[in-house]
Amino acid sequence: MARLLDQWRANRANGNGRRVPEYAALATAIRGLLRDGRIPLGVRLPAERELADALGISRTTVTAAYRDLRETGHLTSRRGSGSFTAIPGGQRVGSAGLWTPEDAGDMIDLGCAAPVAPAQFAEAVAEAANELPRYTAGAGYHPSGLPALRERIAAAFTGRGLPTSPDQILVTTGVQQAVDLILRLLVSPGQAVLVESPTYPNVLAALRAHRTRVVTSSVDPVDGWEEELLLAELRATRPTVAYLIPEFQNPTGHVMPHRLRSLLPSVAHRAGTDLIIDESFVELFLDEPTDAGAARPPVASFDAHARVLTVGGMSKPYWGGLRVGWIRAATPVIARLSALRVTVDMSGPVLDQLVAAAMLDRAGEVLAARRRELRERRDVLAGALRQQLPQWTFTPPRGGMGLWVELDAPVATALAQAAHEHGVRLAPGPLFGVAGTLERFIRLPFTLPGPDLVEAVRRLAGAHADLTRARPASWTPPSLVA
Repeated sequence: MARLLDQWRANRANGNGRRVPEYAALATAIRGLLRDGRIPLGVRLPAERELADALGISRTTVTAAYRDLRETGHLTSRRGSGSFTAIPGGQRVGSAGLWTPEDAGDMIDLGCAAPVAPAQFAEAVAEAANELPRYTAGAGYHPSGLPALRERIAAAFTGRGLPTSPDQILVTTGVQQAVDLILRLLVSPGQAVLVESPTYPNVLAALRAHRTRVVTSSVDPVDGWEEELLLAELRATRPTVAYLIPEFQNPTGHVMPHRLRSLLPSVAHRAGTDLIIDESFVELFLDEPTDAGAARPPVASFDAHARVLTVGGMSKPYWGGLRVGWIRAATPVIARLSALRVTVDMSGPVLDQLVAAAMLDRAGEVLAARRRELRERRDVLAGALRQQLPQWTFTPPRGGMGLWVELDAPVATALAQAAHEHGVRLAPGPLFGVAGTLERFIRLPFTLPGPDLVEAVRRLAGAHADLTRARPASWTPPSLVA
């Protein structure tokens, strides 16, 4: 807690240059950590005396700060148990761990990289509803997924040059459940899991929930993976599992080179490591011809030892509200995952799976329109940033849904707080890393309409200017933990 509150006294200078009481500055800093998602909901905060000792301040100051947080609804106290973080009345948990009012008003959400449903979605729902009576005479439980959907998913892998049978597919309730099931099967508490840095925040949350030991391998914001470094880290740390995003890596947007993806399975096998390959964005290439996929074959196509488990889903290319994902792996692994899935979730909704199958039948037209839309919005966002915030740098990705933007100072968390006051919800860099790193970065998705993106950048420029005026002192880069 003391590390997270490293520069909390800077909050004593308000927008008018006047100093606020020390307890108010501490309360403001803790609220900022809650809004940013650095402190989760329902976590017990340190005892007043413990936090006072850690920060080198009086217990009276901490007591007053906690009282302030209770009055604003950010803290609840239980006799004999302590004080726990909470959501203020009338608010909900928003995307990227930010607290947002039920009525967001004109808040522009750049915390969530997800598009709206495509125009063909209603047609697919109607088709699925017509198909549903064929299934209602049965119990409705399909732990491995509807056969028709598994066939379509297997055919998609085969079409990409990776021969796949339906028995190698397990349908899940979204990609997040797919990753969680794999972790339940393969990883015990305390074992090492290697992830990229930066990486997808919800996977980091899942790893924490499973009490794993996280080790990281850096993905450079400009150059992507360092081949020899990643392979050396696999050999040296010998993690139980490695979670990697080779296709339009989230959040950097990089594509893993052919040579590296060809070497990964054999090196992982010798290290005793299973690979979780996340292909959530694999269909969202923006600057390539439609047949360019042959130049970047799936990592699993190089797997000779059943070490690769590939996950994907409908959320990113189609719609986040369609909670359908999948795992592709060796048939014995799928059998074990299916048995485990029953202990967690008997089966996915039949209607949702029928809708997913109908959408996959329309993949060509849906994805072509989605790529065209994302390409245009990416260029609009990039142009607005270059015009209004030229001191920020980024590499336009060839696919995916977001820009990984390097700021002119390590102020991502503070910027997210300032942006919230300007009506923009941000996902700051530390959400994508471990132990408070990546304060110099933010992710900016380009899934919103062009005018909203331009307005968001205008507001960000205002927030950045306010932040500069409010904190003239020099910034201290955070300590890196690798």
